[in-house]
Amino acid sequence: MTQSPAEEALIEVVLAALADPTRRRILDGLSAAGGATATTLAQDLPVTRQAVVKHLAVLHEAGLVVARKVGREVRYGVAPGPLALTARWMTDLATEWGRPLQMVKQIAESGE
Repeated sequence: MTQSPAEEALIEVVLAALADPTRRRILDGLSAAGGATATTLAQDLPVTRQAVVKHLAVLHEAGLVVARKVGREVRYGVAPGPLALTARWMTDLATEWGRPLQMVKQIAESGE
Protein backbone atom coordinates (compact mmCIF):
# COMPACT_ATOMS: atom_id res chain seq x y z
CA MET A 1 0.00 0.00 0.00
CA THR A 2 3.02 2.24 -0.34
CA GLN A 3 2.88 4.96 -2.95
CA SER A 4 5.52 7.36 -4.10
CA PRO A 5 5.15 10.99 -3.01
CA ALA A 6 3.97 11.83 -6.53
CA GLU A 7 1.31 9.10 -6.40
CA GLU A 8 0.17 10.26 -2.96
CA ALA A 9 -0.16 13.81 -4.26
CA LEU A 10 -2.12 12.62 -7.29
CA ILE A 11 -4.50 10.56 -5.13
CA GLU A 12 -5.10 13.62 -2.95
CA VAL A 13 -5.91 15.80 -5.97
CA VAL A 14 -8.18 13.10 -7.46
CA LEU A 15 -10.13 12.70 -4.22
CA ALA A 16 -10.56 16.47 -3.93
CA ALA A 17 -11.80 16.65 -7.52
CA LEU A 18 -14.23 13.77 -6.97
CA ALA A 19 -15.63 15.34 -3.80
CA ASP A 20 -17.90 17.57 -5.88
CA PRO A 21 -21.10 15.88 -7.15
CA THR A 22 -21.21 18.01 -10.29
CA ARG A 23 -17.73 16.87 -11.27
CA ARG A 24 -18.75 13.24 -10.70
CA ARG A 25 -21.77 13.80 -12.96
CA ILE A 26 -19.49 15.33 -15.60
CA LEU A 27 -17.25 12.26 -15.46
CA ASP A 28 -20.33 10.01 -15.73
CA GLY A 29 -21.51 11.98 -18.76
CA LEU A 30 -18.12 11.85 -20.44
CA SER A 31 -17.83 8.15 -19.79
CA ALA A 32 -21.31 7.38 -21.11
CA ALA A 33 -20.88 9.51 -24.23
CA GLY A 34 -17.28 8.56 -24.92
CA GLY A 35 -16.37 12.25 -24.84
CA ALA A 36 -18.18 15.56 -25.19
CA THR A 37 -17.87 19.31 -25.32
CA ALA A 38 -18.59 21.60 -22.37
CA THR A 39 -21.70 22.81 -24.17
CA THR A 40 -23.03 19.27 -24.58
CA LEU A 41 -22.28 18.43 -20.95
CA ALA A 42 -24.01 21.59 -19.71
CA GLN A 43 -27.26 20.56 -21.40
CA ASP A 44 -27.67 17.70 -18.90
CA LEU A 45 -26.55 19.61 -15.80
CA PRO A 46 -28.17 22.28 -13.65
CA VAL A 47 -25.20 24.61 -14.14
CA THR A 48 -24.04 26.97 -16.86
CA ARG A 49 -21.56 26.11 -19.58
CA GLN A 50 -19.05 28.42 -17.87
CA ALA A 51 -19.43 26.43 -14.63
CA VAL A 52 -18.91 23.19 -16.56
CA VAL A 53 -15.71 24.63 -18.05
CA LYS A 54 -14.45 25.45 -14.55
CA HIS A 55 -15.28 21.95 -13.32
CA LEU A 56 -13.54 20.47 -16.36
CA ALA A 57 -10.44 22.52 -15.52
CA VAL A 58 -10.36 20.96 -12.03
CA LEU A 59 -10.83 17.48 -13.50
CA HIS A 60 -8.10 18.18 -16.06
CA GLU A 61 -5.73 19.38 -13.33
CA ALA A 62 -6.38 16.11 -11.48
CA GLY A 63 -5.57 14.19 -14.66
CA LEU A 64 -9.09 12.76 -14.84
CA VAL A 65 -9.97 14.25 -18.23
CA VAL A 66 -8.09 15.02 -21.40
CA ALA A 67 -8.93 17.83 -23.77
CA ARG A 68 -8.32 17.94 -27.48
CA LYS A 69 -9.20 20.61 -29.97
CA VAL A 70 -11.38 19.49 -32.88
CA GLY A 71 -11.90 22.41 -35.20
CA ARG A 72 -13.26 25.24 -33.07
CA GLU A 73 -14.47 22.94 -30.30
CA VAL A 74 -12.66 21.40 -27.37
CA ARG A 75 -13.71 17.80 -26.76
CA TYR A 76 -13.13 16.20 -23.40
CA GLY A 77 -12.68 12.55 -22.59
CA VAL A 78 -12.03 10.48 -19.48
CA ALA A 79 -8.42 9.68 -18.59
CA PRO A 80 -8.60 6.48 -16.51
CA GLY A 81 -5.04 6.37 -15.12
CA PRO A 82 -5.37 8.59 -12.04
CA LEU A 83 -8.77 7.11 -11.22
CA ALA A 84 -7.34 3.58 -11.46
CA LEU A 85 -4.47 4.53 -9.13
CA THR A 86 -6.94 5.97 -6.62
CA ALA A 87 -9.18 2.91 -6.88
CA ARG A 88 -6.21 0.60 -6.20
CA TRP A 89 -5.29 2.67 -3.14
CA MET A 90 -8.87 2.48 -1.88
CA THR A 91 -9.01 -1.27 -2.48
CA ASP A 92 -5.73 -1.78 -0.62
CA LEU A 93 -6.98 0.37 2.24
CA ALA A 94 -10.24 -1.57 2.48
CA THR A 95 -8.29 -4.84 2.51
CA GLU A 96 -6.07 -3.57 5.33
CA TRP A 97 -9.12 -2.47 7.33
CA GLY A 98 -10.83 -5.78 6.68
CA ARG A 99 -8.12 -7.94 8.26
CA PRO A 100 -8.64 -6.81 11.89
CA LEU A 101 -12.40 -6.92 11.41
CA GLN A 102 -12.17 -10.48 10.12
CA MET A 103 -10.14 -11.46 13.21
CA VAL A 104 -12.77 -9.90 15.51
CA LYS A 105 -15.49 -11.76 13.63
CA GLN A 106 -13.64 -15.07 13.99
CA ILE A 107 -13.12 -14.53 17.71
CA ALA A 108 -16.79 -13.60 18.21
CA GLU A 109 -17.99 -16.62 16.27
CA SER A 110 -15.67 -19.01 18.11
CA GLY A 111 -16.98 -17.89 21.50
CA GLU A 112 -13.55 -17.08 22.91
